[in-house]
Amino acid sequence: MSELARLTGASTRALRHYEDRGLLLPERTSSGYRDDSPADVIRVAQIRTMIGAGPSTATIRRYIHCARTGEHGTELEMCPNLRAELDAIAACLAAKQAELRRTEQRLRSLASAGS
Repeated sequence: MSELARLTGASTRALRHYEDRGLLLPERTSSGYRDDSPADVIRVAQIRTMIGAGPSTATIRRYIHCARTGEHGTELEMCPNLRAELDAIAACLAAKQAELRRTEQRLRSLASAGS
């Protein structure tokens, strides 16, 4: 696993987490050791790209088969269910941003009242 961590930049802890969540399914040697392949390097890149965009590991597990990695990085083939989940994440982020803006406005009001 340390070789896969070195190749991907992911920690061994993250790789174990991906495996525990069913996102990374490495082959095993007859003695039970992981036998990482070039496909695992691509899979880790896909997982990390998707995690960086916000979906949970459960969502990623459902849609990892939609990930395609090419010369321009990782992209997703959209299907209605995946689009709906990504739209829900985007809506949640927009709501959080709006709340942060309101909090920032309240903070500025408090700060200016004390001046």
